[in-house]
Amino acid sequence: MLSLYTNLSVRLRSNEKGATAVEYGIMVALIAVVIIVAVSLLGGSLNAMFEQVKCQVGGGTWTAVAQTTTTSAGGTCTP
Repeated sequence: MLSLYTNLSVRLRSNEKGATAVEYGIMVALIAVVIIVAVSLLGGSLNAMFEQVKCQVGGGTWTAVAQTTTTSAGGTCTP
């Protein structure tokens, strides 16, 4: 009986050294913010790149359009 009480008291007094749910939640929120910022900054360029790949896979010819300060990079696909 004494050993059971001793084991129980040791378990209750031990410090848990792990991440809590709150810390995991903060990490997930920060990762989400980084992803949102990256997608918003690279969105136009990625869209143009995927359009170019889609054109070339379909057998077309991609003609790039010069990028201006008001529009993102793009182009036209000629089949």
